[in-house]
Amino acid sequence: MLKPVQPIDRSAFIVMLILSVVIGFFLLRGDRAMARVRDFSWQDRQVGAEDSAFILTFSRPMDHISVEENLQIDPPLFGKFSWAGRRMAYTLESPAPYGQTFEVKLDKARDRFSQADAVGGIQPFTGQFHTRDRAFVYLGVDGDEADRLVLQNLTRQEQKILTPENLVVMDFKPYPEGDRILFSAIERSSEAQRRLADQQLYTVTTGIQIEAPALGFAEAPTRPTPTSPQPAGMVELVLDNQAYQNLKFDLSPNGETIVVQRVNKQNPSEFGLWLLQGNNPPQPIETEPGGDFLIAPDSQSLAMSQGQGMAILPFESGAEPLDFLPKYGVILSFAKDGTAAAMVRFNRDPNNPTRSLFYVTNQGNEKELLETDGSILQAQFDPAKQNLYSILSRRIPGDTYAEQPYLSAVNLETSQVVDLLKLPIQQDIHMSLSPDGLGILFDQVVSSTSNTADGVIRGRDGKAITSSQLWFLPLAIDQKGMPLVVEPEKLEIAGLKPQWLP
Repeated sequence: MLKPVQPIDRSAFIVMLILSVVIGFFLLRGDRAMARVRDFSWQDRQVGAEDSAFILTFSRPMDHISVEENLQIDPPLFGKFSWAGRRMAYTLESPAPYGQTFEVKLDKARDRFSQADAVGGIQPFTGQFHTRDRAFVYLGVDGDEADRLVLQNLTRQEQKILTPENLVVMDFKPYPEGDRILFSAIERSSEAQRRLADQQLYTVTTGIQIEAPALGFAEAPTRPTPTSPQPAGMVELVLDNQAYQNLKFDLSPNGETIVVQRVNKQNPSEFGLWLLQGNNPPQPIETEPGGDFLIAPDSQSLAMSQGQGMAILPFESGAEPLDFLPKYGVILSFAKDGTAAAMVRFNRDPNNPTRSLFYVTNQGNEKELLETDGSILQAQFDPAKQNLYSILSRRIPGDTYAEQPYLSAVNLETSQVVDLLKLPIQQDIHMSLSPDGLGILFDQVVSSTSNTADGVIRGRDGKAITSSQLWFLPLAIDQKGMPLVVEPEKLEIAGLKPQWLP
C-alpha cells in the first residue's frame, strides 16, 4: 500500500526541480563570468632599457584581435603583440623613455567565446608602471667635487657627491641595477710619482633601489636578488694594491664579474688579467699577453687585442680562444644582445695610413662602415641596433698635423654617415649614449698648456686637465632612421667622463 506524499517531500521535490532547471540553464548558456586581467607583469615596477616586453595574464581565453585593438598605453609606446594561451606579451620597438610614468588601459575587449555584439566584455583594467630615473654619474673637477664621483639625477633634480674627499677617482663603471659604482682610486695624500701605481678598486652605493619586473615569460625573476636599500656614499674596498699594481679594469654586464689588468710590483714581467667573482679571492687568467680588453655581453668571455688581431677568450685559465679576428686592433663596444661588435682596423698603407670602423656580427659577417685618416675613439650601438654613434676625427689639411673631432652617427644598414656635431680640437672627449637612446652626454675639457702642471687627472697628451664642461645632445630620428642634426644643450655642470646609469 502506497504511502501518501508528505508536504515536506513535495517541497523538496519542487526545490530540486527548480535547481535542476537553473543548473541546466547555466550549463547550456556557459560560464558568463566577466573576463578580467589577472596579472600585469609591470604593475608599479621601475622599467629599464633591458625590459623589452610586458605580459598581461587573463582569467579566460581571449579574442586576440579585440584585445589588440583596445589596448591603450599613455604616453604611447609602439610595439608588437604575441600570445601564449591566456597570456599576451607586448614587445616594445624601442626602450621606454626614462623618467616617465605610463598608464596601460584595456576596455571593451571580449573573451574567445563571446559574440562580437555581446553585451559586457572584459572587466575594465587600468595599470601603471614607471621608467627609471634619468640619471648619470660624472667625475667632478671643481671645488668640493674635484676628483670625486658625483651623481646627477635629472628626474628628481638632485645631486650627490658619492666618494669621500680622501680618494682621487681615476675611472669608474656603473653596476647594471644602478645601485653601485665600481671605481679605481688613489689616496689623495700619495706621493705624485706613486699615484698611478697606488690604484685600488672600490664600490660605492648610489642610494638607488630599483623595483624591477621579472624578465620575459618566466614566472620567477631572473635578475640579481635585490639587496636591502643602502644610503648613497657607502664605500667598500674590492681589490687592494699590496702586491700588484691595478691598471685597466672592466665590469661584466651582469655585474657579477670583474676583470683587472695587473702587474707584479716585484716582478714586472708578471703582467696579465685577473678575475674577481663574488667573495672569492682574485684568480689570474693564464693567456697570451695582450692589450685592451672588453667583457662580452654574455658575461662569460672577453675580447682582447693579442698580436696582430682580436682574440675572444673564455674566463678559464689556459683555455683556447673561442675565436680570433686577425683584421682588427681595437674593439670599441658590443651590442647589448651580444650579436655584434664595433671594431677598428688599422690600414697600414705607408703612403696613406687610415683607420676603418667595422660592424662585425657573431655570424661572421663583417661590414666596413667608414674610413678616416684620423682616429676612431669611441662607438656605441643604439638600443635598436639601427645606428652606431661614434667619436671620430679627420685630419686637417696643412703642414702641421692636427685632427678635427666629430660626434657622428652611421647607419648600420646603409653605412650613411651623419656628422651630428663638430667638436673642439682636442684629444680627450668622452661620450655616453642614454640607455633609452634619446640623448648623448659628452664633455669638453680644458687642459693645461704645460706638461709639468699639477693635477692627477691627465689627458691622452699627458697634460693635466684643469676644467671640463658637460653637454647634452638630444637625439631625434627621421623617417629614414637617421638622427637629425640639432643643437646641443650646455649643462651647468663642470665634470669629466659622464656616464648614464643603466
